[in-house]
Amino acid sequence: MKIAISGGSGFIGTKLSDVLIDEGHEVFILTRSLAGKENKERLTFVKWLTDGAQPALELEGIDAIVNLAGESIGDGRWTKERKKQILQSRIDATNAVIDLISTLKKKPEVIVNASAIGYYGNSETETFTEQSNPVNQGFLATVVKRWEETASRAAEYGVRTVYTRIGIVLHKEEGALPRMLLPYKILVGGTIGSGKQWLSWIHIDDVIGMMLFALKEPSIEGPFNLTAPNPVQMKPFGKALADVTNRPHWAPAPAIALKIMLGEMSTLVLDGQRVLPEIAKKMAYPYKFQELKPALENLLKK
Repeated sequence: MKIAISGGSGFIGTKLSDVLIDEGHEVFILTRSLAGKENKERLTFVKWLTDGAQPALELEGIDAIVNLAGESIGDGRWTKERKKQILQSRIDATNAVIDLISTLKKKPEVIVNASAIGYYGNSETETFTEQSNPVNQGFLATVVKRWEETASRAAEYGVRTVYTRIGIVLHKEEGALPRMLLPYKILVGGTIGSGKQWLSWIHIDDVIGMMLFALKEPSIEGPFNLTAPNPVQMKPFGKALADVTNRPHWAPAPAIALKIMLGEMSTLVLDGQRVLPEIAKKMAYPYKFQELKPALENLLKK
């Protein structure tokens, strides 16, 4: 397959492109700048989102697009300007992908558009599947809804569209895990907030595996939850982290302190949702890590 990836320099995009190349696919990374980037066998960098860029000339005949582009939600407090950037970066990149599709003579078969379980809102009691409606509309839920609505325009061109609603990605060096691990490294780890909030996690290897699954399986369309089948609450998550790292689990982090430090962004660790991957289970996706402790051991004991 010939696959274009936007946001290909992030930790998910980088790993995804490596796996695709290893499988023998041709990968095209959409980038604003070609400086310092060198094409290799089965890997081509394509300029886009800049004046004069004509990505369609190099991408005619591609089979699929994976859209991962967007500002990180975890870098810095959510000021009014920062929230605008988080939303607008996703809308702009996705609109650019749709514009690209519109100009291609041969349309790609599928677009796998990144999304997030934030779509469902936050709850300690509800369980969410791909069929669930949001229970509330906070900032993240609004961003995801707008993001998916923009991506849905691909269907107007007959392109199968998948919204990969990604959970909390466990990766040794990127994302939430290193930040959650830091207090344990300095021996002050403990329950964050009430400890009752749900953590719908997924190992980075299964993020990649499920994206490949979505690319290749023609019956997958619309929302597709990328979470492990066994979410946990924050308190047992912390205890598992302490056990795997052989560190104590004792000093709770009060919710009010986190709200003062992080502002509205504290919702990322203080609130949660129990999200189940109903479609993946129904289609027997072969998870590498279904349980939390083996996933943590794989990442932290290498």
